[in-house]
Amino acid sequence: MRRAASTPEQAQNELVAIGLDEDAIAGLTQEGFAVEDRIQVSLIGSEMVRLIVPAGTTLDSARAAVVARSATAVVDLNHFYQPQSENKAGCSGEGCALVREIVGWPTSEITRCAKPPRIGLIDTAINIDHVTLTNTRLEVIRLSEGEATKSGAQHGTAVAALLIGASDSRVPGLLPGAELIAVDAFQRSGKSADIANIYDLVRALDMLVQRDVKVVNLSLTGPANAVLEKSVKAATESGMILVAAAGNDGPNAKPVYPAAYDEVIAVTAVDKGRNPYRRAVRGDYIDIAAPGVGVWTAASISGARQKTGTSFAAPFITAAVSVLIAGDPDMSHESLEAKIRQFTDDIGKPGKDPVFGWGLLNASRLCESISDTKPSAL
Repeated sequence: MRRAASTPEQAQNELVAIGLDEDAIAGLTQEGFAVEDRIQVSLIGSEMVRLIVPAGTTLDSARAAVVARSATAVVDLNHFYQPQSENKAGCSGEGCALVREIVGWPTSEITRCAKPPRIGLIDTAINIDHVTLTNTRLEVIRLSEGEATKSGAQHGTAVAALLIGASDSRVPGLLPGAELIAVDAFQRSGKSADIANIYDLVRALDMLVQRDVKVVNLSLTGPANAVLEKSVKAATESGMILVAAAGNDGPNAKPVYPAAYDEVIAVTAVDKGRNPYRRAVRGDYIDIAAPGVGVWTAASISGARQKTGTSFAAPFITAAVSVLIAGDPDMSHESLEAKIRQFTDDIGKPGKDPVFGWGLLNASRLCESISDTKPSAL
């Protein structure tokens, strides 16, 4: 979704820092800062601290004060990130087709030809009692314990079902039978917006690294952030593959993150006619396209409905990557990029372009990829 006018871009009086030592923290406390929370982040090998800035101090001035205490610390605002779905009515009932057909997603249960590695998801709450998700290999970890701020289940349920929904349900997942560890890092803001702050996103990413998750779906976007950037680099250096939504702010919007980081696979959306989704962000960081308009998946309480947005294109690539690395979980990012390019149709300008990236996913030969060692044809 596009950021609602009433939803701020960051916490009004908070900073997040990595790499502060005890002397620096003690000095900041004397200056009027308060430590709201702190946690050791194994992913980075350092402590992450959430600071409340002194009353009357601007965030820029507060950040400068923290840097003055520790020039090597990574410090930024506690930015907010949101899911990337559009509230657009679609069809309902049995007449809705599975748009996965436009990329040739195998109709038979694809997990028969490969055992995908453990998949991670950082998203909103998930309705684990939805019929599509019963008897699936789903684990949900919630970061916030307060009921008053519990995030909505619409987005997370839809993405989880698209990934691993039961094969015999109305909305079969792309990888039914795969194991999914989902971290609910979001909280409700206002009446309907769900937001995740940087502090919780890094916590969620760290949890998934500790659980030996190989591929993570990030159907969320927000601004560039130094703490997020450092965490993304650390995660990918550990061998994790991050797949993120390109964003729904419009074709002329500025880049959004984490998709725009070089280490992340940025996924844009197309409709059934293979036309670009009208609200998808465009840019040189776009890597690949997948179906994201009118995607048939689970509704939050029961049943199913169409969903639109780059949020629902990202799971196609998360699933495809999981199959591609099934036979080689330690595949390098360079090798993976070359492999992905073998499974795209170049539907835009020749080569990589800012609308479709390398092109539209072609999943029809995914099962062959397990033993396919031929060089890229692109």
